[in-house]
Amino acid sequence: MAKKFTTYQEDLIEALKDPREAAAYLNAAMEEDDRAVFLLALRNVAQAHGGMATVAGKARLNRENLYRMLSKEGNPEIKSVLSLLRSMGLKLSIEPKGKASKSSKVRKAA
Repeated sequence: MAKKFTTYQEDLIEALKDPREAAAYLNAAMEEDDRAVFLLALRNVAQAHGGMATVAGKARLNRENLYRMLSKEGNPEIKSVLSLLRSMGLKLSIEPKGKASKSSKVRKAA
């Protein structure tokens, strides 16, 4: 029985169907501090969630605009990114960079 070989891209898309994998992948892409890398990651996650047409419909975005938004030169609005993430069962969150210093701790009101 011959083994079926898959490409890296096929394996990646299959892994990105898991929301935890997709979230970790997108977070790693954001750490690269390169918009094009993050947009490529978003394209890959969208592919894993049924492709651009499916995701565009769920996110209530125009498919052609979604392709443009996620292109290498794309410059999506935050509203569109949030809608796209929600359609794939993901959300954007903000975390402090590194350890919080003593001066940055929130003080409780008396």
